[in-house]
Amino acid sequence: MSYKMIVLDLDDTLLRDDHSISERTKQALMSAQEMGVKVVLASGRPTFGMKHIAEELSLAKYGSFILSFNGGKILNCQTFEEIFSSTLTPKAVHTLYEISRREGVYIHTYVGDEIITEEANPYTTIESDLTGLPINVVGKFTDAVSEPVVKVLMVDAPEKLKVVESKLQAELDEEFSVMRSKPFFLEFTEKGVTKGTSLNQLIQVLGINRDEVIAIGDSYNDLAMIEFAGLGVAMGNAPDDIKEIANFVTDTNMNDGVAKVVEEFVLSKIVPV
Repeated sequence: MSYKMIVLDLDDTLLRDDHSISERTKQALMSAQEMGVKVVLASGRPTFGMKHIAEELSLAKYGSFILSFNGGKILNCQTFEEIFSSTLTPKAVHTLYEISRREGVYIHTYVGDEIITEEANPYTTIESDLTGLPINVVGKFTDAVSEPVVKVLMVDAPEKLKVVESKLQAELDEEFSVMRSKPFFLEFTEKGVTKGTSLNQLIQVLGINRDEVIAIGDSYNDLAMIEFAGLGVAMGNAPDDIKEIANFVTDTNMNDGVAKVVEEFVLSKIVPV
């Protein structure tokens, strides 16, 4: 199979624990793009929080793409054309706010180039550190959200959020896509919007078959694209249930897992163990 697209989650997949890209991985992805393969960065992060990685990998030069907000937006890095965009209405966001109060968890979203929250908390601080976006602690969350937003996060301790996730996936299944991107991040997008559905939109625009796509990820918000792609790859540091669904399991994010996939399946170079 000749693959034409490589889709990459960022945190704990493309990026090492210090949020850097290894030189081996960078060179593999640059070589793939030189061959005409499109690279897509697919993350729950907002677009702003992904642009510096896109620049490091020269995605604009090669006409590659950013798939941000868990599939809520797709951007052509070369033309800045927005291929796809999805939003939640203020009414929907206000509903999620009320549910977060009921469940006793923190909530935040994005307005402009800021993270909006009503209560300072360590999990929103993690999001700020990951994305580079400043936090705006507002007096009333619902007053701060008067226009559509791309996604909303409920955030809290992993053991608490796991219980909330199970409850809300059942309760809100008809209204939202509900998925966990990290143990302490529970994400809400428009119903039917996932990394997988947005990836499908993108390949249709480009005329690429799903069998020609490699998707690599480590977490539950990556499942849809791993299942969709012709070659769905789980990182070595992914949970066991994600590995079971993947077609292939690579090494960890700290041991060049992405590079090894690109070298073996795209650059036709078997990596020595």
